[in-house]
Amino acid sequence: MEAEPHEDWQTIYSAPQYQGHVVANTVVPAPPQLLNPSSHGGRYMPGSVVNVNRDDRGLQQAVLAVAYSFNNQSNDAFLFKPLAIRTAKKQIVKGVHYIVDLDICRTVCRKQINNTDFSHCNFQPEPPLKQIFQCHSDIWIIPWRKQTKVVGLTCKP
Repeated sequence: MEAEPHEDWQTIYSAPQYQGHVVANTVVPAPPQLLNPSSHGGRYMPGSVVNVNRDDRGLQQAVLAVAYSFNNQSNDAFLFKPLAIRTAKKQIVKGVHYIVDLDICRTVCRKQINNTDFSHCNFQPEPPLKQIFQCHSDIWIIPWRKQTKVVGLTCKP
């Protein structure tokens, strides 16, 4: 069942060249009192949204899932890979829900049928091939089921 739109909700639309490929979704911002532990006597509430360290293994898994999803949805001839994580939050509810804002950049590696490993791909050095997208993503990881799912991804140049 889908929730009805609410005036405090914020809709984020896909970049025009990716409409139909990148999911346009509605993002519900976390209430400020959940992001501020001082409003709960210095403790986080169970299920609250918290900031994530960039070295968090789950976050790294989520960011890779976003890159794979972007590459699978784009018609670009080159692979894209993460350039920088701008913000990262997580929420523990029936698994781990990551909310990540990141930059992904076009690499020099061309897409091939079995080429999903872009760890050895350098970024495109100069325009016009150098292209960076700012993305907002929602990723759900359920470790005990070994499932990772990108449930929302919006990107803009």
